[in-house]
Parts: sequence; C-alpha cells; structure tokens
Amino acid sequence: MTSKVTYLGELRTSSVHLQSGAEIISDAPTDNHGRGEAFSPTDTVANALGSCMFTVMGIKANTIDVDFTGSTASVTKHMQAEPRRISKIEVVFDMSIAVDEKTKTILERTALTCPVHLSLHPDIEKVVTFNWK
Repeated sequence: MTSKVTYLGELRTSSVHLQSGAEIISDAPTDNHGRGEAFSPTDTVANALGSCMFTVMGIKANTIDVDFTGSTASVTKHMQAEPRRISKIEVVFDMSIAVDEKTKTILERTALTCPVHLSLHPDIEKVVTFNWK
C-alpha cells in the first residue's frame, strides 16, 4: 500500500504516505463547492507532472554532472466542464543554469519520459516549455 486517505468532512481529505509519514491535505476547489484552502485532487495531479519531470531530470543530471538546483516550474491546470476533468496542463520550466544544446536536449527529452507524463490520459493536452539561462 502506498498511502492511506481519510475523509475529514467538508470536502477535505488527509493523505498519509505510509513509507515516510508525510501528509497531504486536499480541499475541493472554490469553483466546485470547496474552500480551496489546499491543493485540490486535480491540482495534485497537475503538480505531480512538474514534480515528476524535475525528478527524472535530476536523476539524469546526476549522471552527466549537471546541477540545476534552484530551477522552478510553474504549473497551470485547465479544467473542462462536461465531463468535469483536467483538459490541459501547462508546465513552464525556468532553468537556473546555462548548458549546451546537447545537454538541453538530453534533459528535455528525459523530462518528457517521466512516469506521470506517460500515465496521463492522451486527451489531456500537455504543454511544456523550457526557459534556459
């Protein structure tokens, strides 16, 4: 088992990662009867894309002796109404380093093979932009 989710009432959940004990609170968004005081479940899905892409890039970067600590990714989730689902996720990477074209290509291609990117339904549009120093 990976996690345990507990419904706390009022459209809020607590998810505990069993290996580490780390907790994530989620709330329904304000446009869907919630308080919006934490990541919504769909926010978490969208955020997971940026986080996963950074993780696999970091693994690859370690093997080619590149450090992009301090880089950021801005994630924007778009919802559609009928059926209510994520329709598009935009991820804009602002990389903290300048690297040659070969290294850029390696890291960008690696990001696009992250497990979350490959697991998302093909109907979800994924727009990924890399801004390098």
